[in-house]
Amino acid sequence: MGCREPSAAPDVPPCRVPGDIDEVNALKLQVDQWKIPTGLEDPHVPASLLKLWYRELEEPLIPHDFYERCITHYENPEAAVAVVHSLPRINKMVLCYLIRFLQVFVQPANVAVTKMDVNNLAMVMAPNCLRCQSDDPRVIFENTRKEMSFLRVLIQHLDTSFMEGVL
Repeated sequence: MGCREPSAAPDVPPCRVPGDIDEVNALKLQVDQWKIPTGLEDPHVPASLLKLWYRELEEPLIPHDFYERCITHYENPEAAVAVVHSLPRINKMVLCYLIRFLQVFVQPANVAVTKMDVNNLAMVMAPNCLRCQSDDPRVIFENTRKEMSFLRVLIQHLDTSFMEGVL
């Protein structure tokens, strides 16, 4: 089954459209030079840049040492939140900021416009926050589902109210 345009049948998943690579690179260059971007018309471009930024981190946002705990507790909200609270401070702060940002997008009014519900957001963001270190395709495949579920649980259950007002 393919993806749908926003006006298509609701039982077909929405398209997760990446930003034009040239526009993403141009935006990256502007941001790297501390220039305030102007003329952004395609929301997929900054979204792609955000994912790229997380993906290019030398160590993932959720460090490798925490990976097994994440995929072990992918269905347990209390345990998943406990993993987040045990992260190094900077990782915790950045992850909580990202989750708070994603929580805005899962509000029904925003989902109605973006067609990106919590499952879709978890699907596109999990690979940018967690990295399986196995070379075994079966392990990678199985863990991908758990990674998405872990991130979905955080979006749904992590209290990020302490991030209010943090720039």
